[in-house]
Order: sequence, then C-alpha cells, then structure tokens
Amino acid sequence: MRLYVEGGGDAALLKSACREGFSKFLSKAGLSGRMPRVVACGSRADAYDSFCTAIRNGESAMLLVDSEAPVVAAAQVGDAAKQEDRERWRPWLHLQQRQGDGWEIPDNCEDLQCHLMVQCMEAWLLADRETLKAFFGQGFKENALPVATNRIEGIGKQQLYDGLAKATRDCKTKSAYGKGEHSFKLLALVDPAKVMEASPWARRFVETLQSRMAQR
Repeated sequence: MRLYVEGGGDAALLKSACREGFSKFLSKAGLSGRMPRVVACGSRADAYDSFCTAIRNGESAMLLVDSEAPVVAAAQVGDAAKQEDRERWRPWLHLQQRQGDGWEIPDNCEDLQCHLMVQCMEAWLLADRETLKAFFGQGFKENALPVATNRIEGIGKQQLYDGLAKATRDCKTKSAYGKGEHSFKLLALVDPAKVMEASPWARRFVETLQSRMAQR
C-alpha cells in the first residue's frame, strides 16, 4: 500500500521530513509493523496526479490532502460520531466541487481511498496543545491560538497559520512557527488519539488505514 500525501515541497530534505513525520504519526496510531509506504508528493496537484497514476497501474493506494476549506455538506452527511456514517462520506465530491481543484474520481477507485486533513494539517497539530507548548517552550502564548472550544475542523486555514505565528513569535528557544521548519517535526510528536478525537476526518483516515493494512 502506498499513501500519497500532500506536503514536502520540492526539496528532497523536506520530502524526507514529511515522510518521517507521517510515518511516526501512523506508527503511534497503531500501525507499527504494518505501515503503508508514505510518498511525499509536494503540491496537492502532484499528490493527485501520482495517486491517479498508481490507480491506473493497478497499485494499492490511498490519497491524503488538505481540504483547504470547509468540506461541502453533501460530502459528509450523517453522524460524524458513527463509523458507518464516516465510511459513507464522499471526499471526491468535495474535491470535485472545490474551486481550484475540480478533480474527478479515477476509474476503479472508491471514496475510502481518499482522505482529507480538514481544513489543513495544522488543525491536527492544534488538537494537541500540550505537545505544542512543550515543543516551543518558554514564550509560547497558548491564548493566541484559536479558542480551544472551537471545533478543529471549523477553523480556517489562514486562521490556523495566523494563530500559530502569533503564539510562537516570542518563543525563546525556537523561531516562530514555519511550515517547512516545524510542521513535520510536530506531526511526529502529536498524539494521534487527540487528533482523532478532535477531527472525525482524521479518525476516518486512521481507521480506514488500520482496516486495510490489517487485511494485507
């Protein structure tokens, strides 16, 4: 199984950090010993193209990209707390309708092969504020982050970036949050259980991957 993920940019070093971050996250999520091969693709378009090529070649593959925006209502009907409802969600519908994507579902592909970080990967990081505080240390201002009672998946991408920048700009031992410098290091450290509790789409992703890898 290959997992094609958005992230890592164009630099080999950053792609390596992306692979490591996702691999450590998934290992802690219960996939140690039965891991997919993480493929860091850089841009979301490159991730989609690489995934489509893999499907055309008959490979076992999954796609993981940012939703970039609130998921369209028609793509996530039902009760988010119920696994059977989450399994019926339609991420391809969201990606088809989102301006800037317009992606079609590849032939011989299903919705459970597509997964979304809602609204971007930084939402996963925000789900574990204790790890953020420990990582950035002295000078970290938690109250600059979006209010903890806010639903993680409802926080916009720019609001997440702005909150992390403000919370970390006065840190003593770390520079202000930078996606390239910090995101994948933090992904390797955050608690998957907290991420899954805060994000039903993250839970859908991890549960689906656990199920598919257990069958291999």
